[in-house]
Amino acid sequence: MNAQESPSTRPYLIRALYEWCTDNGFTPYVAVAVDESVQVPREFVKDGEIVLNVSYDATSGLNIGNDFLAFKARFGGVPREILVPIERVMAIYARENGQGMAFPVSDAVSEPKAESKPVLPEASSEDRVVQLVSVEDASAPSADTPPEPPKPASPAGARPALKRIK
Repeated sequence: MNAQESPSTRPYLIRALYEWCTDNGFTPYVAVAVDESVQVPREFVKDGEIVLNVSYDATSGLNIGNDFLAFKARFGGVPREILVPIERVMAIYARENGQGMAFPVSDAVSEPKAESKPVLPEASSEDRVVQLVSVEDASAPSADTPPEPPKPASPAGARPALKRIK
């Protein structure tokens, strides 16, 4: 079996980081790139993304499988069934300190290809960088300057935010 035939490490890493968060008393959040394959309440989707609290207290029947992340949760008091394909998970991180891991998400599956639309080459996973930063550090970097390495843990009270850098 070569590297192209081997199963994805993503579900294993998501499960490991989920366990790390819960073992250390942190609240695990997942950021999801929403398309037609993702079953979430659409009224909570912003800019094609949704962040979900997947802690024991917020979910019922959580199952992080190799293909799907599935659970039941309440949104505005209304119970909903959530179903997220693993390849649509962009990141899993601890709400309290922003520590976690981000993953590349291919948009090729979600976009229907129109004949009039120009076809651009796909960006490789090395070309797509996703960095978790605190909201206070979320200023847009200049195209001239190289990206700075991640800063140490944010000051108390600052909420972490996911920032995509392309």
